[in-house]
Amino acid sequence: MIDHLGINCADLEASKRFYDTVLGVLGYRRLMDFDTAVGYGKDTPDFWLSAYDDMPPNREVHIAFQAADPAAVEAFFETAQSLGAETLHAPRLWPEYHERYFGAFVRDLDGNNIEAVCHHAEL
Repeated sequence: MIDHLGINCADLEASKRFYDTVLGVLGYRRLMDFDTAVGYGKDTPDFWLSAYDDMPPNREVHIAFQAADPAAVEAFFETAQSLGAETLHAPRLWPEYHERYFGAFVRDLDGNNIEAVCHHAEL
């Protein structure tokens, strides 16, 4: 059900140091590192930290749900929109994550960043 989870941090550099250490004790490591986000896991980045400019004190959570295929991602997106979710990113391939990553992002009714993702989309 859950593909990955992300939290926003007030001080990304301090959070990297913290999570590098505490997750290292559990056998996890930093697998991906972008300017504003890092992903941790054993084989795949299942837990993410991120930061952005002008972040409010109450920070959104990011939850990505596994989808069976690209059609399910599109159905998730259309259904969420019909129920009042704010569009963040329409369904598309995200090659910066990996070549077959197909996802759609919406903001739920409480302001959280919710995604549906399929990892085996065809080009």
